[in-house]
Amino acid sequence: MSNTLKRISIPVISVLLGGIVGTLIMLVSGYNPVDAYAALWNGAFGEVYYFGEVVRQITPLILAGLAVAFAFRTGLFNIGVEGQLIVGWLASVWVGVAFELPAIIHLPLAVLAGAAAGALWAFIPGFLKARFRVHEVIVCIMMNYIALHVSNYLIRNVLTNKEDRTETIFPSASLRSDFLAELTDYSRLHWGILIAVACVLIMWFLLNKTVKGYELKAVGFNQHASQYAGMNVNRNIVLAMVISGAFAGLSGVMEGLGTFEYVSNKGGFTGVGFDGIAVALLGANGPLGVLLAACLFGFLKVGALNMPLEAQVPNEMVDIIIALIVFFVASSYMIRLLLDRLSKNKSKKGEK
Repeated sequence: MSNTLKRISIPVISVLLGGIVGTLIMLVSGYNPVDAYAALWNGAFGEVYYFGEVVRQITPLILAGLAVAFAFRTGLFNIGVEGQLIVGWLASVWVGVAFELPAIIHLPLAVLAGAAAGALWAFIPGFLKARFRVHEVIVCIMMNYIALHVSNYLIRNVLTNKEDRTETIFPSASLRSDFLAELTDYSRLHWGILIAVACVLIMWFLLNKTVKGYELKAVGFNQHASQYAGMNVNRNIVLAMVISGAFAGLSGVMEGLGTFEYVSNKGGFTGVGFDGIAVALLGANGPLGVLLAACLFGFLKVGALNMPLEAQVPNEMVDIIIALIVFFVASSYMIRLLLDRLSKNKSKKGEK
């Protein structure tokens, strides 16, 4: 079996195994898995409104997954996507409510502000990693909490007068689309999906078709060899984190300018940034893989909302299935070993 086929097979097998084990858990718990999966499907594709919500949910997941995957491809683990998403959300809404400009200027400015905020937030762990060899995971975890509490402070004391949420952004900074809303029975689907797909293409082109992308991947594979070849390792580490943070910031932009059109105090993390880790793992850290994995996760998360209503199955069951899928992806060594043994047995039978 070729390496490419193995890379494709492992995520597919992981999803199937996650579904099978999830089915067994439902049976043991006294739920009907057929009704549960039917409700899951109907909750995602039963009506055009639900389909619009699925695509809306997919949009920030794509960008969060790209952020994690880009860092992985360059030898880094950006677990700070959640914090970078929060500051990107805050910055984009800030620009959206602070200025009233023509849409052709206002919307790009708000989008770039969110991407820049995420990039700046990721620059800190990147710089500390490059300059002092401080592990990026530790710094990113701390930066997540700083982003959460600082953004809450700014919302209550700078953007508003002790309010829990800002005003709605000006229409000129909104990603909302009347056309897409009418097309999907007035769901919250917005133009951000085009930005997300464009970022998939940008990541693919950057990593596979540019010299800088080759350098970033080389540093991820082996820093010492890259330095010996004349590459600036420290600069590439910082650049990789900045680009990853920009993707994460755009994930927050999708929520701030598209789904909600405001930013509010948060009692905890949104979870989208952490879901991005699972999306990247399932997508094998490739742009196309991330896109497909985000589609699966969006389908599961939106469809799960219908499971308690139609099948009396708690929607937390979908979280269990997602966790099982991630577990099997993380255990890919066992799946790869099984595939190798199967291919060897087939080759032996062919020789006979």
